[in-house]
Amino acid sequence: MADPDALRTRWSHTLHRSRGTQTPSPTHTTPAPSPEAYADNLLTRWSEPQRRYHTLDHLTAVLDHVDVLEKAADDPDLVRLAAWFHDAVYLPDRSENEERSARLAERALPEAGLSAAATAEVARLVRLTITHDPAGDDPNGQVLCDADLAILASPPDAYAAYTAAVREEYAFVPPDAFREGRAAILRQLLDLPRLFHTPYGTREWEGPARHNLTSELTLLTA
Repeated sequence: MADPDALRTRWSHTLHRSRGTQTPSPTHTTPAPSPEAYADNLLTRWSEPQRRYHTLDHLTAVLDHVDVLEKAADDPDLVRLAAWFHDAVYLPDRSENEERSARLAERALPEAGLSAAATAEVARLVRLTITHDPAGDDPNGQVLCDADLAILASPPDAYAAYTAAVREEYAFVPPDAFREGRAAILRQLLDLPRLFHTPYGTREWEGPARHNLTSELTLLTA
């Protein structure tokens, strides 16, 4: 289970490091406020009742995976901030969650003391989770996308729990429609030339993820 206090501490450390010696956004010249208020807001968002998979546990897992991959990133702390925001707005019946999450980051991070350039990079990374298709020269994007998709390479029991949680989030969708939509997503993923882009992700997660996706697709279409 996710530990909100531990997450709050991780947020504070990441935000302090990201502020560093950057030039604050010109629209906010007063001293940056305490990180705690932003952490509490984000933790509340990630704890909303409509969430079953996109929860604090998912946030913790993505942050843990960024820690594993951090040497592959140009700025791992900005990737961590993007992880905090990437599903901060999440309604299962809406298609614009990533865009709304990116806009939330664009509003909050300048107030929190980040530079305009750092804020723009975090928002760009959040929007990249729409496609999970980072460019070959985008190490920050590769790390975030790999960390977000690492669940696909989970052991069988954990993968089954993930798929069950996703189904719960979409409980309002009739069974046949869900199976059809989920199968289409799985086929799109399996058609990608690669699911993971960092050396670690390619080596450790690509094979297990493809096995899990293939197995799930077989069950859905049986």
